[in-house]
Amino acid sequence: MMRFFLNDFDQLQQEGQEMFKTVQGRRIRVGLVGCGRIAKNHFGSIEAHSGDLELVAVCDNDRAALQVHQEKYSVKGYARMEDMLRNEELDVVALCTPSGLHPDQAVLAASYGLNVVTEKPMATRWQDGVRMVKACDQANVRLLVVKQNRRNSTLQMLKRAFDEKRFGKVYMVSINVFWSRPQEYYDSAKWRGTWELDGGAFMNQASHYVDLVDWLVGPVASVTAMTATLARDIQVEDSGVLNIRWRSGALGSMSVTMLTYPKNLEGSITILGEKGTVRIGGVAVNDIQVWDFADQRDYDANIKNANYETTSVYGFGHPLYYRNVVDVLRGNAEPEVDGREGLKSLEVLIAAYLSARDGREIALPLEY
Repeated sequence: MMRFFLNDFDQLQQEGQEMFKTVQGRRIRVGLVGCGRIAKNHFGSIEAHSGDLELVAVCDNDRAALQVHQEKYSVKGYARMEDMLRNEELDVVALCTPSGLHPDQAVLAASYGLNVVTEKPMATRWQDGVRMVKACDQANVRLLVVKQNRRNSTLQMLKRAFDEKRFGKVYMVSINVFWSRPQEYYDSAKWRGTWELDGGAFMNQASHYVDLVDWLVGPVASVTAMTATLARDIQVEDSGVLNIRWRSGALGSMSVTMLTYPKNLEGSITILGEKGTVRIGGVAVNDIQVWDFADQRDYDANIKNANYETTSVYGFGHPLYYRNVVDVLRGNAEPEVDGREGLKSLEVLIAAYLSARDGREIALPLEY
């Protein structure tokens, strides 16, 4: 079973805790792989922490994109990741490539003794995610999974309410992701909309919302899912629904579609509990719309300050996430989201796809 399998590595990780290399007295050298859509958030974060981070090299197999970023940031460019690892003195590699490439690239970086920051999802297959954790454990390097939405001010308040047990017993949770991805989006790159490299609406676009399932509410007991490809010419689903039973007894659902007309409409979470009700909506959980608890806390008055306008479903959490990356690699903090934490949402995703494929309820933890 998954939890026991990971425990095989827990002792290895604990033994290696004091063996992790830290970077002191100079800037942390970063090599970034994949200069596509999400890379700009990483470039911006590296610039925001320029006192601690130094972009040394970029890598992309698209020669045009590589040249643009190589010239923009005045760094060396490589068409092959291994050439970059062999020729540059790096401390960490940031993976902004298609999801299905993350496992092999993370294992490669670990073989060079380099820490890894990987975009979501960490992998498209369960075994590949575990392989990443094992490789980084054995190399005594950090595996850090980007879950920048956790750093959004609205979700930080919600997480605090959960940690302080203000909801009492949680009864029901509803998550909606009603966004729009036209056919042109999927046609923009051959890997988009494929099982091997991308994953569908759950795996790719709604990945950060799946992350909320365990991070906020707790471990999942079972899931039942249905998926469909209703309008887009792709291998994977453009829409899906997921029913969730948590180990605590709470019930919930998640509805996801990339077919909303004419633009992104909603990214929301609603929690109904014994002593509290909260709804965070907006296009990307950026607007606290309901905040009702039986008790009162001083930070309740900060709801309006926590809300923010956003033109991007990515939010503004990448620089805050990179703050933790810096602190971890300096030896001053533990990772907010390491490989094991990243596996929690991957497990829910894989269980959802298994359920949709087989037409049955899937119990967690998974068995392999």
